[in-house]
Amino acid sequence: MDFATNFQLLVSGLAMGSIYALVALGFVLINNAAGVVNFAQGEFVMLPAFFAAVLLTEFNFGFIPAYILTLVGIGIVGYIFERVAYYPLRNRTFLPVIISTIGVSMFLKNGAQLVFGTEPINPPRPVPSAPIMIGDVAIDPQFVLILGVTIVCLIFQYIFFEKTTLGRKLQATAQDKQMSRLLGIRISVMIAITFIYSSILGGVAGILVGPIFYVTKDMGGLLGLKGFCAAIVGGFGSVRGAILGGFLLGIIEQYAAYYMSSAYRDGFAFIILILVLLFWPMGFFGEKVSEKA
Repeated sequence: MDFATNFQLLVSGLAMGSIYALVALGFVLINNAAGVVNFAQGEFVMLPAFFAAVLLTEFNFGFIPAYILTLVGIGIVGYIFERVAYYPLRNRTFLPVIISTIGVSMFLKNGAQLVFGTEPINPPRPVPSAPIMIGDVAIDPQFVLILGVTIVCLIFQYIFFEKTTLGRKLQATAQDKQMSRLLGIRISVMIAITFIYSSILGGVAGILVGPIFYVTKDMGGLLGLKGFCAAIVGGFGSVRGAILGGFLLGIIEQYAAYYMSSAYRDGFAFIILILVLLFWPMGFFGEKVSEKA
């Protein structure tokens, strides 16, 4: 086996898996906090990719200001989304909320086409395009950046949720809303913060993946589906499962595309999903739920 090729596949798999993990985290956090699946999560990857690309190419912003403005902007969009798509339906069953998120997803996709046009945008890279050479191994610097930023995000998330009062309140809300309300925690505020945070995670994913692919209105749909697959593979509702499911999906996808067929690259994620649902219906880290008769 060619070590250089396999190592390059591993790095690229971890990089794409990082993107899937960030998207999957958005699904899981909103599901845990609000009890719904946000099918517009992919659009929270697409929109910031467009925001950053336009700021960099049309308005000549620097990378840091463009990225900060993009994350602030998508955070505001996430809050508006929560007020429009979730809050009015919060006391209804999950189905109307899911339909609402699908409707907003279609609105955002078509709105992006109206505002940004139909031509793909290729944003500049914040790192050099020349590969990093380690012996015979050539590594794309953008992949290294993706891995580094994802690790920082995961460390921040751990510290935020485990070491801060606000993070503990968010965890309490996800675990038991009724008890949290009795303890004086404002549930509606915690859920709104979760939507904002999840949209920012999607924003980070969009900023990172934008320079690798052309930014189009359809890019969020596929990334959202793969993030959803990663969340199910890891065990829907498990933060650890979302992270590991994303990495696993990215690695398997890269190796399968290289050694089997690149034409079916996007289909491997769904093959893995079907296999997991057949043999591990709760996912690798899902919790078993029992009901009393």
